[in-house]
Amino acid sequence: MDNDNNLTEVNGDKNHVQENITFKSLGLNDVLCEACEKLGWKTPTKIQCEALPVACQNRDIIGLAETGSGKTGAFALPILQALLTTPQRLFALVLTPTRELAYQISEQFEALGASIGVKCAVIVGGMDMMSQSIALAKKPHIVIATPGRLVDHLENTKGFSLRSIRYLVMDEADRILNMDFEVDLDKILKILPPSSTRSTYLYSATMTKKVAKLQRASLRDPVKVEVSEKYATVEKLQQAYLFIPAKFKDVYLVSILNDMNGKSVIVFSSTCTTTLRLALLTRNLGFTTVPLHGQMSQTKRLGALNKFKGKARSILIATDVASRGLDIPHVDIVINYDIPTHSKDYIHRVGRTARAGRSGKSITFVTQYDIELYQRIEHLIGKQLPQYSTHEDEVMLFLERVNEADRQARIQMKEMEDEKKGSRQNHEVMLFLERVNEADRQARIQMKEMEDEKKGSRQNRKRKEKQNGDFDETKSTNKKRKHESNDSENGFGVKKHLKKKRKN
Repeated sequence: MDNDNNLTEVNGDKNHVQENITFKSLGLNDVLCEACEKLGWKTPTKIQCEALPVACQNRDIIGLAETGSGKTGAFALPILQALLTTPQRLFALVLTPTRELAYQISEQFEALGASIGVKCAVIVGGMDMMSQSIALAKKPHIVIATPGRLVDHLENTKGFSLRSIRYLVMDEADRILNMDFEVDLDKILKILPPSSTRSTYLYSATMTKKVAKLQRASLRDPVKVEVSEKYATVEKLQQAYLFIPAKFKDVYLVSILNDMNGKSVIVFSSTCTTTLRLALLTRNLGFTTVPLHGQMSQTKRLGALNKFKGKARSILIATDVASRGLDIPHVDIVINYDIPTHSKDYIHRVGRTARAGRSGKSITFVTQYDIELYQRIEHLIGKQLPQYSTHEDEVMLFLERVNEADRQARIQMKEMEDEKKGSRQNHEVMLFLERVNEADRQARIQMKEMEDEKKGSRQNRKRKEKQNGDFDETKSTNKKRKHESNDSENGFGVKKHLKKKRKN
């Protein structure tokens, strides 16, 4: 049904997917059906059932579905189907808010399009611009990018243009708008072909008013595909909270990690410093932990993520850079060490577990300072969560060891900071040394030029003096010759004879 904004809504059955629906019956060709089978996608998810038929009609889509529901497949499959029909380089652009999500989407596209030779380029910050420029010069089929770095290339990479793009996808669209990407997004939308010649897909687990604004600006006659409540969490997710004093958060975290030993856990904290401290603290107690936060280089972030995905590390302690879109199937528990400031981020955090039909558990720490924030979360998801049961006496047995591990962690952080500061100072000294050497080289060149100029002027002066000396000598010689000529004429009386002749 159409509403006042010409927005068609398709509301999927929230509890049931028809058994007889297959990828083939949704209109996908045999090549892509086979690719889905190889990836273990036996039947389409709810969002895929609703979105694929609409996408095949070349309609713009606003997709709202809970995390872990197969949103990536919902936009990747129709794009690959269209690419098979009309092969073209620089065919689709996918915008994401985080670098890690960009790499994950690229992996999905390459896995689904392996048999048809799909080429993808990931354009994100923190990586070398030149190698990205080379990748773009090869004209891949799909470009997956974060908005900021994409604008850098549009402004600085010669020959790169998105005028031919046929599909624009914004994954986690609400976050793209909330992370101060609006200016970059406006620049990108101006460069892209008009909405009448391209298809646009917006997907997110949480919709905001800003998405509604964007829908009016860059979509044409969109269809809203909705298969979940506005802010729903999945049914198989067991959620609980733990009300504890702020000073004992570390002890309770260690106690829970000890109880969950052998399981895969993501711990979310609010700052990069807390993330690093908790990683060092838990490592000092023997846990296999890896941190992930925004102050790490992109290479280290990808390395940390791959260690956790490959089960080389069982605990990932992260900021909200890991809360969006990351698909790590084996995550058993999500712990909110710090409660999220924005309630919607809670839905994305706990969505890292209980994905694609699996079960999972989430525990949120609530201190005396977090009550209001927690109440907002309960209001948002529309349910009251049970309290996670613990035995305080057993937890407090860890207190002494945890305090010692924390002290060691803070010492390690101070050493790392000093080392970083020292290396930064060394780097500054080296830069200063380079500048001094360059200045010295320039000074020596200038001195050489001055010396050459001085030498040249001295040689010119000598040349002039020599020329003047030669002229004077020639002049005196001519005078002497004239005088001699006069004497000889007088001596022979020639002059006298001539004068007499003239008189007569």
